[in-house]
Amino acid sequence: MIRWCPSIALAAVLLLGWAVGKSSTPLDDWFQRFRHTPLRRLNEIADPRVLITVLVIVLLVAGWQRRWRLAAMVALAPLIGLAFVRVLKPIFGRDKGGGLAYPSGHITTTTIVLGLLILLTGAAWWAVTVAAVAVALAILGVGVSFHYFTDTIGGLLLGSAIVCAAAVVARRDLTRSLR
Repeated sequence: MIRWCPSIALAAVLLLGWAVGKSSTPLDDWFQRFRHTPLRRLNEIADPRVLITVLVIVLLVAGWQRRWRLAAMVALAPLIGLAFVRVLKPIFGRDKGGGLAYPSGHITTTTIVLGLLILLTGAAWWAVTVAAVAVALAILGVGVSFHYFTDTIGGLLLGSAIVCAAAVVARRDLTRSLR
């Protein structure tokens, strides 16, 4: 089943991108009403400095545990995610404030980094909880500030596809950690 996960999530990214089109939707407009509220500060969860710090910790722990496939995915998955974002943004051509918006690279990367943390911990309840809350809050912060809300959902789907693919590649390391 997990082998189908990346394909399904990537298909959802494409379908959502074509469904929302090049401009704001009524859902996006509703979220944009909150752009001048404290909610916008939640976008700091998706700050590259925060994500790089978490990513380095996950990479160091995976290396210390000699889980080389997982460590390789930790190093490569965020770069692959950003490459997908750079390819997809011009395809959809959705503009917000003079820049291409769909899918959100901030949320794609946040989802990937926190998804890798979940993989590292063997899906420990605390890691799943922390990641789910952090991604949800980052979606709110980014979705009311420099992206449309639907851009963040596209980023969540794309990031999930990359994490699923990383889990398939690193499966041997992941099952070893559960024993």
